[in-house]
Amino acid sequence: MDEKNKKFLVAGVLIALAIAIIAVFFASSDPDGLDSTALIVSGQKSLTAPATGEDVKVEAPGHFSYSSPMQDYTLGENWGPLGGIIAMVIGTILTFMIGIGLAYLLKKQKADGSKKQAL
Repeated sequence: MDEKNKKFLVAGVLIALAIAIIAVFFASSDPDGLDSTALIVSGQKSLTAPATGEDVKVEAPGHFSYSSPMQDYTLGENWGPLGGIIAMVIGTILTFMIGIGLAYLLKKQKADGSKKQAL
């Protein structure tokens, strides 16, 4: 990797970490989208009709549960915002490591394919 690409990668990681740290303070405590859907399907949240406010029955084929090591992007309530920052930094670094690892494997696979074609 040449110097220009290294600087670009480091700058990208630093920007992503800055966004991750700042995002903790803007996160909503009221889940929406996929989180809300998961809570409704698992029976932990009820779905209300917007016009009448009455409960809507949700017929789900089954309920599920899951456990996450850093649920809701925190390390637990005892940690407060610091736990959220640490969880986001760990998640950002892991995501970059996985992405760089996949890029390396694809590059290696492409190089191996080029060698085979040359033979």
